[in-house]
Amino acid sequence: MAKCAICDKGVHFGIKVSHSHRRSNRIWKSNVKSVKVKVNGGTKTMYVCTSCLKSGKVERA
Repeated sequence: MAKCAICDKGVHFGIKVSHSHRRSNRIWKSNVKSVKVKVNGGTKTMYVCTSCLKSGKVERA
């Protein structure tokens, strides 16, 4: 799974607990998109999470 190039957000792991309290592993995947970004006058494709896109930390090409 890809990580955000700005904030390094990636996959989170935890435990799913059922009603009968049986426990099993689960994964939370972060919302990461492939985006064209302006870098040093040129464009570059990188993975960026949607929270960084919404906050304006990245300037899209």
